[in-house]
Amino acid sequence: MMEDVIEVRPGHKLNNESLRAYLQGKIEGMESGLTMHQFKYGESNPTYLLKTPRGELYVLRKKPNGSLLPGAHRVDREFQVISALCKQGFPVPRPILYCNDPSVIGTEFYLMSYVKGRHFSDSTLSGLPASERKPLLLATFQTLAKLHSIDWKTAGLEGYGGKGDYCSRQVSIWTTNYLKAVTDGVLPEMQELTKWLETNIPAGDQHISLIHGDFRVDNVIFHPTEPRVVAVLDWELSTIGHPMADLAFAKIFSFMNPAEMMTQSPSALKRFCINMLVDNEFTNAYYTALMTQPHPQPHPQWSFFLALSLFRMASIVQGVYARSVRGNASSDRATLFMAMVKPLAEGGLYFAKSKPTPLPSLLHFIGYSSRAFVTLQCVKDFIVEHVYPVEKAYYEHASNPVTMWTVSSIVEELKVKAQDAGLWNLFLPSISGLSQLEYAPMAEEMGRSPLASEAFNCSAPDTGNMEVLHMYGSEHQKEQWLKPLLEGKIRSCFAMTEPSVASSDATNITCAITRDGDQYIVHGRKWWTSGAGDPRCKVAIVMGVTNPNADRLHRQSMILVPMDAPGVKKIRPLSVFGYFDAPHGHFEIEFDNVRVPVSNLILGEGRGFEIAQGRLGPGRIHHCMRCIGVAERAYEMMCERALTRKAFDKLLVHQQSIRTTIAESRVEIDQCRLLVLKAAHAIDRDGYKAARKEVAAIKAVVPSMACRVVDRAIQVHGGMGVCQDLPLAYMYAGVRTLRIADGPDIVHLETVAKTELKAMAKL
Repeated sequence: MMEDVIEVRPGHKLNNESLRAYLQGKIEGMESGLTMHQFKYGESNPTYLLKTPRGELYVLRKKPNGSLLPGAHRVDREFQVISALCKQGFPVPRPILYCNDPSVIGTEFYLMSYVKGRHFSDSTLSGLPASERKPLLLATFQTLAKLHSIDWKTAGLEGYGGKGDYCSRQVSIWTTNYLKAVTDGVLPEMQELTKWLETNIPAGDQHISLIHGDFRVDNVIFHPTEPRVVAVLDWELSTIGHPMADLAFAKIFSFMNPAEMMTQSPSALKRFCINMLVDNEFTNAYYTALMTQPHPQPHPQWSFFLALSLFRMASIVQGVYARSVRGNASSDRATLFMAMVKPLAEGGLYFAKSKPTPLPSLLHFIGYSSRAFVTLQCVKDFIVEHVYPVEKAYYEHASNPVTMWTVSSIVEELKVKAQDAGLWNLFLPSISGLSQLEYAPMAEEMGRSPLASEAFNCSAPDTGNMEVLHMYGSEHQKEQWLKPLLEGKIRSCFAMTEPSVASSDATNITCAITRDGDQYIVHGRKWWTSGAGDPRCKVAIVMGVTNPNADRLHRQSMILVPMDAPGVKKIRPLSVFGYFDAPHGHFEIEFDNVRVPVSNLILGEGRGFEIAQGRLGPGRIHHCMRCIGVAERAYEMMCERALTRKAFDKLLVHQQSIRTTIAESRVEIDQCRLLVLKAAHAIDRDGYKAARKEVAAIKAVVPSMACRVVDRAIQVHGGMGVCQDLPLAYMYAGVRTLRIADGPDIVHLETVAKTELKAMAKL
């Protein structure tokens, strides 16, 4: 902690001789000179490090000089509470003496022991590796639970604070303090937040314990080598109050310093706020250490405590700024604090308009992490706020013969917003940090709109192609093609299916990839090359035969072919039930003796099937979860129609056949979701090859289920269901095609059967 001290600031110098004379006789070693430094952090009560000639260290904490708000900076209360807690064995500095005589150094003060250990000025511990950060934060929240479990009456703190109505008193106190500290007019955001807090005081505001009031990592000292709290500092705001106020404040400061709010984009601030609304391992550590759960997790009015925390902090920093204007702030950073008030209030208002978000039962059941849930919630909100509103305009662009094969600015604008929100390349674990199981529900949300996947740079066939390059590509291939794909600057296509052979059996492929010196010659015709119509499509991954004499699983290879290479000819777009899926498109392409460098071959000759298996595992998870998203949206449209449409003098929902249709759809969707999550878990646990049976199972049943659900929704809508006024016909075309594009159902069922029988009969 010695690095936390500086020379005493000019406006904060004390009368050393007067102090030494006062301490002489009370503390040993004060007979001669006393050296003094000031702790550089602390915008409230100035704090000093004292050193005697014999080397003993003490900490002095005093009131600020000048005019102060009534009741603020009560150092006598600080001394009282640490004295009581020290006797209880709670980690605080040892209290030594309290002086209420302002003639000694100008204000009252107290002295405590200096505690050796680690002190971090960054309450988020962002500079530490996760292996160090996590244990320290867990220890912090466990220490908070220990504080809240102390019987404050037995500890001698009877009368230390009010015994009830803590939340209402806090709102009143900080509103008053803010208004007294305002220098340039009341912010509208603070005014709105004040009103919300006043009208949303938690019911049963009598749950009380001893609380710190400013509990965060930069107010604790950790053991020099162990993840253990050895002292909690700065008890100025301690009182008898609601423990959830402490917990909310501690959690906020564990994820973001208030100063960072000044530089956060609105989407990043929102992401932070969503994170606060979800329980995580640190708050769970608090509840575990508390040995009781006085409230459900999260607290029913958790949003109130989060909003109150930011409101209080906004009031505090307003006060610090006001003192800097008057010239009696204890830090030279105080003038920067004015810029923090508005973003703090905006964060509080976000909490005010949100509800605590418990992990849905299914996600809780599968062990879904709170971090992934925050991302999932951000994906949901992004689609609702940005994607759904532009769908109609996008459909008009994509269906207009003049514009359909051009890139809509709508998509590019969505991509920029998604990148700014940190919702980018979520499909790739090495970048997003998400497992297949964690990403699967996000893919489901993206499936609800044909625009969503591309907005997050998570659309096929780019995801599969990027996975191929990431897992099997050379450094040169990654730099040339993977990097711009990950950046969303280009798109790609995958060329495997051929019109002249049954491509459901990929060993039938005839496209030739022939070596000629330092080049390969690619010759053959492909069709259903999805994505080739997009003007941004710059490269194709082509599967073809390099060695026709090898065994059937080692004849094929994959090679990168630039779309502008001589000999690449786009013959025609292929329609899907009349839809061209422009500008993406599905093209028939001729590769007429196309020459590419040998370095374009991926992994090596004869490795095509090996690559395909690695590519198809996660890709099929994504497809199936997007299918479930399609089915969910169709299901919602079906229910809404049934609840509002009348036929034969009664609502459709009153027809038993309609209710049966709805029930069957609900059951089938939920069954398939569980099966896909099982497959995702198998991939995470055992790898793509070992999960082959699970992947085959979902490919067989999910698109088929989606077809049935969409078909039922069409039937409930009647004529409207098959026309351009609704997306149902387009949905049906897409999911029905997957039953071919992802391989015939019977092939997948055969894989499941063979795997099962092999395991049982040891064939």
